Amino acid sequence: MSVARPSGAAGQAGPQLRLNVIGIVVISLFVALTTRLWYLQVMAGSEYKLAANENQVRTIYEPAPRGRILDRDGQVLVDNRISYVVAIDRTKFNDLEPGRAKKLTEDLGVLLGLPVDEVVKRMDNKRLGPFTPVPIAEDVNEDLLVEIRERQQEFPSVVTRRVAVRFYPRGRLASHVLGYVGEINSDELKKRGDPYRAGDLIGRSGVESTYEADLRGLAGERQIEVDRRGRPVRVIKHRPPKQGNDLVLSIDADVQQVAEEALGTSMATARHVRFDDGKWLKANAGSVVVLDAQEGSVVAMASLPDYDPGALVDGISTEEYAALNQPGDAAFLNRAIQGEYAPGSTWKLVTGLAALRTGLIPPNYTINDTGTYQIKNCKEGCVKRNAGAHPYGSVDMRRALAVSSDVFFYSLGDAFWARRGEFGKNPMQDMAAELGFGSTTGVQLTHERDGRVLTPDGLKELSTNEKTAKLFPFGDWYVGHNVNFAIGQGETTVTPMQLANAYATFVNGGTRYQPNIALRVDRQAGEGETPTVVRTISPRIARTLALAPEVRGPVLAGLRDVTRFAVTATGDGTVAGVFDGFPLAQYPILGKTGTAQATPKQDTALFVAAAPADAPRYVVSVVVEQGGFGSVAAAPVARKIFGFLSGLENGAPVQPVTGSE
Repeated sequence: MSVARPSGAAGQAGPQLRLNVIGIVVISLFVALTTRLWYLQVMAGSEYKLAANENQVRTIYEPAPRGRILDRDGQVLVDNRISYVVAIDRTKFNDLEPGRAKKLTEDLGVLLGLPVDEVVKRMDNKRLGPFTPVPIAEDVNEDLLVEIRERQQEFPSVVTRRVAVRFYPRGRLASHVLGYVGEINSDELKKRGDPYRAGDLIGRSGVESTYEADLRGLAGERQIEVDRRGRPVRVIKHRPPKQGNDLVLSIDADVQQVAEEALGTSMATARHVRFDDGKWLKANAGSVVVLDAQEGSVVAMASLPDYDPGALVDGISTEEYAALNQPGDAAFLNRAIQGEYAPGSTWKLVTGLAALRTGLIPPNYTINDTGTYQIKNCKEGCVKRNAGAHPYGSVDMRRALAVSSDVFFYSLGDAFWARRGEFGKNPMQDMAAELGFGSTTGVQLTHERDGRVLTPDGLKELSTNEKTAKLFPFGDWYVGHNVNFAIGQGETTVTPMQLANAYATFVNGGTRYQPNIALRVDRQAGEGETPTVVRTISPRIARTLALAPEVRGPVLAGLRDVTRFAVTATGDGTVAGVFDGFPLAQYPILGKTGTAQATPKQDTALFVAAAPADAPRYVVSVVVEQGGFGSVAAAPVARKIFGFLSGLENGAPVQPVTGSE
């Protein structure tokens, strides 16, 4: 039986049909999908957008611990400690019924010992974001934290936290160098921008401010998903905070301790000495600077009155700040770089070098010091005297410095005036500028002042400026100005740091540094590991001076005689008595005293010294406000410091950082 087969055309129709059907199905599905997408995006877009917004992502930043601050030997000066904080999560607090919320604030106030109004006030901190728990109490006792956790049902929305705050193992030591931190304000926040945020701490003064970028850590970041009511749903991402880098200072903590204690003791002793007017010296404030003359680094810097940086950890009120910053105390004033004083006889270094370097006098120039000096071509106030009108007889540059003969230097100021224009316009001022006076030293601390070195043109400008005309009503410069300028009186002012740096420049042969306060920045290592050096802070040279032996020699010899007995037939060095018994044969010291008038206040006491005299390494400047003679209130401080630095009196030698000589 035969079976009929379809023809060729009919046999091919089956697969083609199937392909057509599949094509129609695919097109239909595509049209349906496109229609659905159009509906979702256009017709129902607003509805789904609203639903999506019900769950959003919020970012919460966790502050990072700041880096530590260490002295040159690795002693920790500033560290971090854990503070227990009680805070309120406002996202949860706002969900409470009004009555429950009121009771919570009352109960929390009782528990923390705070009035309810204060709890509410602290909770209404607009500087913090709504998702950041707002601190109500800090440094809370750990037992109190345990109680809150055990009674969590009674304190919904109350959270406890551990935060890192600044800790000072050596107490008030070097408070002006270290500085303190405080919460950033709105103006600073606008200026700094990222990565700073409301509530962050920033350095307010000292190295905390200068090295803010190094000490500041990297804030942690927690991304959380919240629902439409702002309630956290889950943590999406968490990056823990990273501590800031460590700062290693050039300060030696032990020398700093000696300097602060010696200054405080000397000031207290001076208050039992009577001034010329018969009243007790006030000796109300003072400062010390210790420089490494060969490296240009700060070994110690003290300023009294000082303050306790630990007391500022939780912030300070306007009233508390005002109390610490009274004009008589001004505890926040770093007098080492911000105190401006008449230099008195310490200025004779400037005048002596100017006279020898210009050729105004030869190295062996001598005068007869009768105790008084008659200014030439003078009409008023023409007679000047040594302290007590004491005569020193025949004196040259060396002896004039040793006994501090004002008459000798009056004669130089007078001679510069008589021969004005012969050695340049302002030869003494030019010498002062080369030594760094009249401008900031560049030490890495904020708010350093530049002092004042007045010139004839400068005086005229001050007298014609409406802002300063009342202070400087007379604009003409006369011979009397030159004579006073020669001994560091008149309108000249210097800072203790400038004094130390100028003498360091002289004793090291002419290299003037911008003093460094820090040596390097380290990345803190784990226990038993070596820190990683992030960067080193190299010595910074401001300029070099050419000082010929015939210029430097007589001045150096004169400064060395200041600490010696019987340097002339009529007198000893001005601080020979202070250094009586000191082993000068083993550790010779050169220096210069100063007693500067500060009317209407009592005289300012000054002393600048360097040692060992044969190859000076360390320079010490001491200034005591209303301290009288430099030999009484200032020089004893330097002796104590050199006794420690040398290891010959109450201490061991301090090792240089680089070992350079």
